[in-house]
Amino acid sequence: MACHSVLNDNEVHFCTGCRHEFPVMNLDREGRSIIEKVFRGRIHLKSAVALLRFEKKGIVQQLLHNLKYKGQEEIGTALGKWLGSELQGDNGFTTVDVVLPVPVHKSKLKKRGYNQVDSFGRQLAQKLNAEYLDDILIKTSATATKVFQRRFKRWQNNHEVFELNNAERLVGKNILLVDDIVTTGATIEQCAQVLNSVQDAKLCVAAMAIAE
Repeated sequence: MACHSVLNDNEVHFCTGCRHEFPVMNLDREGRSIIEKVFRGRIHLKSAVALLRFEKKGIVQQLLHNLKYKGQEEIGTALGKWLGSELQGDNGFTTVDVVLPVPVHKSKLKKRGYNQVDSFGRQLAQKLNAEYLDDILIKTSATATKVFQRRFKRWQNNHEVFELNNAERLVGKNILLVDDIVTTGATIEQCAQVLNSVQDAKLCVAAMAIAE
């Protein structure tokens, strides 16, 4: 699903060559320090982690493109199982009660047919023995593509885009918010500001990849 080669009998989703090429973050240090630095001074997180490093024209970019635009949801499943297995027994994530995906607007969901974060989040919830809820955090307005927007412009376009449905289900919970890629962190920040309104809730973040 990364290089489009034919898999051998003992390979699942990714060939051995691609697995060796994946720029995997050191989840004890690197995968946390970089993503925590993105949000430092902006939102309070109990813990945060990213599995892979995103590089332009790299293998992770191809992988996420296939997931998001080519209907290859199994990529999210594979990455969710991978990261979930790494986080089992990790004190920063073993107390997670609820996993929430960063939502897509209903118009985009109808067009694409799925939220590219859904399969990733479901696998993390399964590995962490948490509840997966995709109907709590809602995106209320569609926004244009943000690939070429600067950080402040992105923040403006995300402002008041998200809201909570049945927020009482999150009261006192340890929440894990999941996304595909963290770039400026604007989307996560706006989601977090909405989730911070929930009484006694604590927030963690997990992403498939982070762009430094």
